[in-house]
Amino acid sequence: MTARVLMVQGCTSDAGKSALVTGLCRWLSRRGVAVAPFKPQNMALNSAVAADGGEIGRAQAVQAQACGLAPVSDMNPVLLKPNSDTGCQVIIHGRALTNMEAAAYHDYKPRARAAVLASHARLSARYQALLVEGAGSPAEINLREGDIANMGYAEAVDCPVILVADIDRGGVFAHVVGTLALLSESERARVAGIVINRFRGDLGLLQPGLDWLERETGKPVLGVLPYLAGLDLEAEDALPEAAGQAGEGRLRVVVPVLPRIANHTDFDALRRHPGVAFVFAGLDAPPPPADLVILPGSKSVRADLAALREHGWAGHLARHLRYGGRLLGICGGFQMLGRAIHDPLAVEGSAGSSAGLGWLDIETRLAAAKQLCNVAGRLAFADAELAGYEIHAGVSSGPGLARPFAHLDDRPDGAVAADGQVAGTYVHGLFDRPEAAAAVLAWAGLAEAVAAPDMAALREAAIDRLADAVEAHLDTGRLLDLLGVPR
Repeated sequence: MTARVLMVQGCTSDAGKSALVTGLCRWLSRRGVAVAPFKPQNMALNSAVAADGGEIGRAQAVQAQACGLAPVSDMNPVLLKPNSDTGCQVIIHGRALTNMEAAAYHDYKPRARAAVLASHARLSARYQALLVEGAGSPAEINLREGDIANMGYAEAVDCPVILVADIDRGGVFAHVVGTLALLSESERARVAGIVINRFRGDLGLLQPGLDWLERETGKPVLGVLPYLAGLDLEAEDALPEAAGQAGEGRLRVVVPVLPRIANHTDFDALRRHPGVAFVFAGLDAPPPPADLVILPGSKSVRADLAALREHGWAGHLARHLRYGGRLLGICGGFQMLGRAIHDPLAVEGSAGSSAGLGWLDIETRLAAAKQLCNVAGRLAFADAELAGYEIHAGVSSGPGLARPFAHLDDRPDGAVAADGQVAGTYVHGLFDRPEAAAAVLAWAGLAEAVAAPDMAALREAAIDRLADAVEAHLDTGRLLDLLGVPR
């Protein structure tokens, strides 16, 4: 079997590439097509642990779910996790390779390209169709040399491309025409159609513009997808649009937005919880009042801890605890709560050590090898099951671990302070299980029993909404023709 390949590229970042690929995957899967997702190169701090133990972008894990598949590392062979404005950790086939500055990675691209094509070949041999997501925009001409994320990949495997543009942000016709104008002749030729995304309003008023676009570009408009409000789909990287807004629940939960915040999807369930007033708090603004403060994951723990201190959060958290508030750390946030963080191998930045916030009696040493695993177990302080995943380089030790946060199937996890006010865990996805969320929120002070959202059901419903939109609003006949699937 050799898969037919269809690639989705965007006129801009956040044009809707991930969502469109997810919807197409579920739509094809419903039709009985053996389909798999693929993203050659991803730059994101929201990652997932694949079934083979590798680390990939969360968007590809969701797309695998849309196909009815367990995610594997080949679905995202190159993952870049920024750890500074000019550098990132390079992950190849699910394993962290090294940290590189942008110029060094540019020189490394030929080897990354080989990894991409190897993964493509393996998936292509197993599936009938591959739905491929580009990165950013193919019109980023400064990145064209050695490109493996967009048209460089499409040209290498000789696949057609759909161009998606976001009308909600405005300028959609300029986005499409400008993008096509910046492509080479061979690249323009492989653009098989255009999809307009996030439309609200009367389609009849848009039609003259669509007709003009087809005449101007010579490319068919394959359809107009509506704006899908309240879509519960995990973000690839950017914080949610309503990140700074609180809900109406009684328990006030605040998460500071660290410069290198990682896996903020941990808090999707809390943002939707009817008993929680949730806020992502910027470091520059005065911290809002809270019952529970959660220090999130971080790609650069020592640097983000320094940023917290620089903006006065150490003093704020001390006051928060004096007045009886609860404090929880997840992954990097857990490490910050200890006495010290040591990075002798310069895993996340310059080599050295940093004093922690000191509320848990642990120390953490960053190691070259990451802990990557999916986990399950029970909370240590409540009769509640939890499940999630671990992605971290740090190894924590110290007397504080004698009071664990959870008992996983094979070992204890995390720590709870002797006074019960401060706790930490390495488990991402902690709040996705309703029973675990209820127990942690009760510890934080949510007295009344409020049903937590079922995130698994919400994500399935969101994937189905996307597939329904594809079926209802796109030219599915042309899409099937592009994939060589009988209508």
